[in-house]
Amino acid sequence: MMRDTASLLIEALPYIRHFSGKTIVIKYGGHAMKDEALKESFAKDVVLMKYIGIHPVVVHGGGPQIGRMLDRVGKKSDFRAGMRVTDQDTMDVVEMVLAGKVNKEIVAFINRHGGRAIGLSGKDGQLIEARKMHIYRYQGDDQPPEIIDIGLVGEVQRINAEILKVLEQSRVIPVIAPVGVGTDGETYNINADLVAGKVASALNAEKLILMTDVPGVLDRSGELISTMTASEAADLMQDETLKGGMIPKVQCAIDAVQAGVHKVAIVDGRIPHCVLLELFTDSGIGTEIVGTRTRRGGRERTHA
Repeated sequence: MMRDTASLLIEALPYIRHFSGKTIVIKYGGHAMKDEALKESFAKDVVLMKYIGIHPVVVHGGGPQIGRMLDRVGKKSDFRAGMRVTDQDTMDVVEMVLAGKVNKEIVAFINRHGGRAIGLSGKDGQLIEARKMHIYRYQGDDQPPEIIDIGLVGEVQRINAEILKVLEQSRVIPVIAPVGVGTDGETYNINADLVAGKVASALNAEKLILMTDVPGVLDRSGELISTMTASEAADLMQDETLKGGMIPKVQCAIDAVQAGVHKVAIVDGRIPHCVLLELFTDSGIGTEIVGTRTRRGGRERTHA
């Protein structure tokens, strides 16, 4: 047992050396935000990263928590094109849940395990400047596209990276709620994956980790794809290998890599310490999306 532990530490050493002093952006969501043991696991991972000289930046979701609160206040959730329709009353609930309850709970977990986390909304210091997202539905070659109004749902226009750079060069771990602010001060609900990708790009992050409730990206036979390039990922989207919620995650990964993020990993957040396992082991545990084909731990990552 002691020999196995020593081997794991030695295996981690080159990755610790490589990532030290660099930024890792983590999109925290899914089952890992609901299971108490996984909450503890995630908090410990992030604290350990900071103690060994890595700069973690956390962006979190909170869709299920928003849905439960809307139910409690008697407001029906409505979705169009996979996005929550967000009127002003819904936006008030979204902001209260994300920037209040969920954000502060994550901060508390990290601080409880020896970290120094600070919770931020995208409205703090104009951190996330946003604009209204427009959704279009194709109606045929001879028809103009239908415009779908989903209310106060936004897309990122700009990340004020200086705020995060100041924080990450200290002992502070930023924890970001995906709420943005418009030019006239309006508040926008933004998809957390999209925010994480834009934050990673703005900080020139070494790696973006997207936590999900599946093992990673699967091929047509259901096998985990360990490594693929952004162009290979785009091909999977084009031939409809990817389905449902994996599509926006992979698109987020492609956009991030094309914007300068070195690598993006889509990992199973149901696995305890998934962040450390992806960062510090030769094989990793999820799907890694890169600009060009790479090798890890002396072998090409293709299938697990």
